[in-house]
Amino acid sequence: MLKSLNPTGGLVGIWSEEHQVISAAKAVRDAGYKKFDAITPFPVHGMDDAMGLKASWLPWVTFFAGIFGCGFAVWFQWYVAAYDWPLIIGGKPFFSLPAFVPIMFELTVLIGGLSTVGALFVVCGLPKVNPPIIDPRLTDDRFAIFIPETDVGYNVEKIDKLFRQLGAEEIKKIAEF
Repeated sequence: MLKSLNPTGGLVGIWSEEHQVISAAKAVRDAGYKKFDAITPFPVHGMDDAMGLKASWLPWVTFFAGIFGCGFAVWFQWYVAAYDWPLIIGGKPFFSLPAFVPIMFELTVLIGGLSTVGALFVVCGLPKVNPPIIDPRLTDDRFAIFIPETDVGYNVEKIDKLFRQLGAEEIKKIAEF
C-alpha cells in the first residue's frame, strides 16, 4: 500500500529475492529517505521494521467501533425489551443481560469489522479505477522499493547508485505514480 495518495514520480528498484528487498529497505531508511514504499507480491515478515513504520491506527478504529457496537446492542435491546414493548417471557426480568450477550457480541464484531474495512477503503483511496502499473511481475515474483520525488534529499543519481549497490536487478524512472 502506498503511503502517498498524491500522484508523483520517482525511482523504483526491483529485486527478485525477499531477503534482498528487506536489506534494501533498511539501507534506504538508513540513507535518510522517509516517504519510500515497498511493493511486494505477498506480505513480507520484517518489512515494517526494515522500513521503520510505526504501528497502524486501524486497530483503534476497530476498538472504538466495537465499543460503539456493543453499547448500541445493549441500548437497543433494553429499549425494545424493557421500554417500548415489555413482555414477561418465562419469568425473566425485562432487562436480562445474559440473554443480550449473543447480540452484543455479534454487533461488536459486525460494526467493528465493517468500520475497519470502511476506514481502510477511505485511507487507501479505494477503489482505484486506473491503478498505475510499475511492473506486472510485482504481483507475481518480484519485489520493489519506490522512492518518490517528494522525498527529502531526492537525487536520481544518488538513488540509482544506492539501488545498484543493493543489487537491484532493474531500476526504473516513473514519470507519474
